[in-house]
Amino acid sequence: MPKLSIITINLNNAEGLEKTIQSVVNQTFTDFEYIIIDGGSTDGSVEVIKKYADKINYWLSEPDKGIYNAMNKGIKVAKGEYCQFLNSGDWLIDNNVLKKVFNIGFDEDIVYGNILCGLFF
Repeated sequence: MPKLSIITINLNNAEGLEKTIQSVVNQTFTDFEYIIIDGGSTDGSVEVIKKYADKINYWLSEPDKGIYNAMNKGIKVAKGEYCQFLNSGDWLIDNNVLKKVFNIGFDEDIVYGNILCGLFF
């Protein structure tokens, strides 16, 4: 069982999705599975997913009933001890962030961290 399931949901945000995927697949921490749930995008998002398909454990593209329905689809297939939602357009700040978090060694049910928000990234 992987330590972490990273779930990305997307709808018609191909450019943001690619940035998100790159930040995940370039992590130095590797004990995770990557799940992408796409809501049936028509903007090239599926082509972006296929470009990285060898680094994605599970992906699905079909219409859904909104953001929470998409998140629940991801949770249903997740096998990790922890789930992280990293929506399309969001990204992990550097390639070592997950390694730093999981090197701490914790057994809490919920773990959270800080986020950076801004227009200058």
